[in-house]
Amino acid sequence: MESAVKSPNKRRLLLAGALSLVVPSLWAQGVGMSPVAAVPPAPTLRLEDMDGKIVDLLSYRGRVVLVNFWATWCPPCRKEFPSLSRVRKLFKPKDFDVIAVNVGEDPDTVFSFAGSPEFPVLFDRNSQAMATWPVKGLPTTFLIDRQGRLAMKAVGGREFDDPAIVSLIKGLL
Repeated sequence: MESAVKSPNKRRLLLAGALSLVVPSLWAQGVGMSPVAAVPPAPTLRLEDMDGKIVDLLSYRGRVVLVNFWATWCPPCRKEFPSLSRVRKLFKPKDFDVIAVNVGEDPDTVFSFAGSPEFPVLFDRNSQAMATWPVKGLPTTFLIDRQGRLAMKAVGGREFDDPAIVSLIKGLL
């Protein structure tokens, strides 16, 4: 039987859990987002949504996309989640969208927390997608530019309808 220390997925989830305990104290500092060095292409993201339909980030090319990695057990994730809907409503769907990637949880748990959000919630049940992205803890959020590149990153909770972040999104549009 594999121990929690030897399993990479379990180690990632434990690290994310530990960070979720530290990050709330940094909440007040988390306002903006930082540029991603060299603006690399976004890693592949192709996962099932709440209806079992496959959603592929490639189909969003031409739009700015906010990709948020989160979990229901993460306090800053829970706090920032409503702001994802608010920021999405500020822009036209043909220009901007939000994708929330739940890490390691089942649809029933997520549905009981999120209900039916106005943006796709994808399921990274085994943390494989998270492992291909530069995620250091939960929540971690990226702004993907219209060309499909990682433009901005935020680790820790944010209010995504904050004027500083809205301004960054407008700059990418």
